[in-house]
Amino acid sequence: MNITVFGGTGPTGRELIRLALADGHKVTAVARNPAALADLQNTGLTVRAGDVLDAATLAGTVDGADAVLSALGSRTGRAPTTVYSAGTAHILDAMRAAGVRRLVALTAGPMGPREQRSPFERLLVKGLYLAFGGGYDDMARMEELLRTRAGDLDWTVIRPPRLTDKPATGRYRSAVDSRLDGAWSITRADLARSMLAVLDDPATVRAAVRVAN
Repeated sequence: MNITVFGGTGPTGRELIRLALADGHKVTAVARNPAALADLQNTGLTVRAGDVLDAATLAGTVDGADAVLSALGSRTGRAPTTVYSAGTAHILDAMRAAGVRRLVALTAGPMGPREQRSPFERLLVKGLYLAFGGGYDDMARMEELLRTRAGDLDWTVIRPPRLTDKPATGRYRSAVDSRLDGAWSITRADLARSMLAVLDDPATVRAAVRVAN
């Protein structure tokens, strides 16, 4: 499969690139700073320069792709950001121009509706918003964008809990548009595996998937 990855310079994105290449996929990573992926360029990875907040730089970046994977991230903490919503809007435009239909995008566990959280999780989310409110607000805008403006594109949102840098376990749990009890953490490597696993799963199209170890 030909895959284009956005957000590949981040820790989750790098795991995603490594795993996709190991699985035999042809991978193109779009990055503002291609040099940040120099250590992966001898693995068969193609790197294209592009900034998701500058739509003009994304022209042609997804041409020939069978699927697009977004691991976009923001380091703004509580401060406002538009990297998720505006960035995804520009990715969608590039996909439409290239005739690409499949998108898998990361948000976070707190994006799930209240009824999909345990009482403890509801309390935890309040604290998380104090630290990451700006990012979470924009993730919510991104999810709304996909629900209302993605048209007939085949999108899936992945909502992980706390991410860890531990080695892959090879095991994770998932729930489509429903509650996932005990969803406390997941390794970045297992998260990357879950993103690749939903690519061919029709049950996840136009749905949100919670994942956890």
